[in-house]
Amino acid sequence: MGAMDDHSVGNQPDVSRSAVHRILDANLDRAREGLRTIEEWCRFGLNEGTLTDECKQLRQELARWHTPDIRAARDTLADVGTDLTHAQEEQRQSITHLLQANFSRIQEALRVLEEYGKLYSSEMGAACKKMRYRVYTLDSQLTGQQRHQRLGRSPLYLVTSPQENLLSAVEAALQGGLSLVQYRDKTADDTTRLQRGKDLCELCHRYNALFIMNDRVDLALAVNADGVHLGQQDIPIALARQILGTNRIIGRSTTNPDELHQAIQDGADYVGVGPVYETPTKAGKAAAGLGYVRYAAEHCPIPWYAIGGIDADNLTHVLGAQAERVAIVRAIMQAEQPTLITQYVLSQLHRVQMMRASQTPAVSP
Repeated sequence: MGAMDDHSVGNQPDVSRSAVHRILDANLDRAREGLRTIEEWCRFGLNEGTLTDECKQLRQELARWHTPDIRAARDTLADVGTDLTHAQEEQRQSITHLLQANFSRIQEALRVLEEYGKLYSSEMGAACKKMRYRVYTLDSQLTGQQRHQRLGRSPLYLVTSPQENLLSAVEAALQGGLSLVQYRDKTADDTTRLQRGKDLCELCHRYNALFIMNDRVDLALAVNADGVHLGQQDIPIALARQILGTNRIIGRSTTNPDELHQAIQDGADYVGVGPVYETPTKAGKAAAGLGYVRYAAEHCPIPWYAIGGIDADNLTHVLGAQAERVAIVRAIMQAEQPTLITQYVLSQLHRVQMMRASQTPAVSP
């Protein structure tokens, strides 16, 4: 490893050889630094051993190519690129943006290493190409982990309704601490849904919140949504999973225990439980009632959201039926101050979660 091939820059003037070594050195550093940044989040942010180990393995493989002859070509003082920067590099809006920036950095560096590595060693270009595809997989897996962890930390789910101030109402709720939004509009045409979906997805990601598209798997992919929510009459979960892959979230509406257990068996990541109360959002559908909420509390092992006519006035009754997560439509979307309503509901949900956690008996060793 490290010897120039006969057809490479080994037979070229020293200036060409030195330039290639400097390129390899800079991009090996860039890729390794980016991987270490990702590794730290996998380790300390996610407590995820498998992804942490993959980052470490990739770093070690790159380190083996970072040979003394490549390092010796480094000339930081003469590098014209050290003073070049971009305003976007001076701040990160969220963990998501930080991770995206570093994945882009790693992938770009590996592409450079793949191309210039061919001039250095017949093996180096091929090795860096394989690593680049491993980083693509790592990126996808980490995104999936992030999504599912955020779902687990999201007790309040806002389902939108069609209205003029759609974006401003959702943003106000996000400013109140909301971290999970579903775009639902049964009457808009596809062009409108596509544009509004893109706008809402961008808005949610700016606030580090999950964005879910209602019903349409194709539109979920088109706008880069974090997942899709399916009704009982929509496509099977297995087909949606085949299209979306394992790293996006799939939810399912349920109205009774049979539908609940079927959704769990089919592999849903979360379920809606309701409608708890009669609601114009589900016109003509009888309320499932608080009894179904209590049933879900006892039998549902995955995240579930009580939904249907829930507002600040009846929230206490829903929480009293052992719900710890709720989905809300009108009470937030039509509120004069969506931020305050969101903060109030979240405070009640957190209070109940903390109270119940403190009452959970300790498990004997």
